[in-house]
Amino acid sequence: MNRTRTLRTIVVALGAVGLVAGCATVSSTWSSLTGPSAAELDARADRMIKASFRDQGIAKVDRLDQDLANDACSDAAVTGKDLPEAVAKRIEAENMKTVRAPSDGRYLGDFKRGETIAQSGRGMTWTDATADPAANGGNCYNCHKLSNAEISYGTIGPSLYNYGKLRGVTDPNSPSAKAMIEYTWGKLWNTRAYNACSNMPRFGHAGLLNEQQLKDLMALLLDPKSPVNQ
Repeated sequence: MNRTRTLRTIVVALGAVGLVAGCATVSSTWSSLTGPSAAELDARADRMIKASFRDQGIAKVDRLDQDLANDACSDAAVTGKDLPEAVAKRIEAENMKTVRAPSDGRYLGDFKRGETIAQSGRGMTWTDATADPAANGGNCYNCHKLSNAEISYGTIGPSLYNYGKLRGVTDPNSPSAKAMIEYTWGKLWNTRAYNACSNMPRFGHAGLLNEQQLKDLMALLLDPKSPVNQ
């Protein structure tokens, strides 16, 4: 072994010893202290995160505020553990309470307008001039297949092609279609009423789309004449 290699070996060895000793010292020191609680550490982290952002345009810092669903589902994702069943049921029950039926009792709008909304990803960025949901798109194509005519689409969510057809909604006005129509509306309004940790936007609950836009998306999914059901 030449001199350079010998010196390198000694330096690495001493560094390793120092690292171990340092870790032992830190570990010993840490274990001798009570230290802040987990809740205090969470609060500090929350303050640090919020201090790193600012309101700009229509994007406000309150977007960082988490409800039970966001908080619990984030923890589950980080730890890799399933959400406890009791917590999941509580989240779904609380979100179900937020679902509001259409004010006029009519669930379906115009599927042509619905298709435009589904294929648009506009809205809710800090550069947008307004927070009016009427200016937003649903960005549905980014996660779902909607029709065979689409050249590209996302696969994060399930295919919605033939959504109404596969579920037997051949006549949206028939009594047999009522349950599926109400379910679909609830899913669009607040998806976490049915799936506690769903990644789908809570369009109605979060004010991302207005009632008429939701009706138009409903028509896209359930109207037999819609391209989704061809």
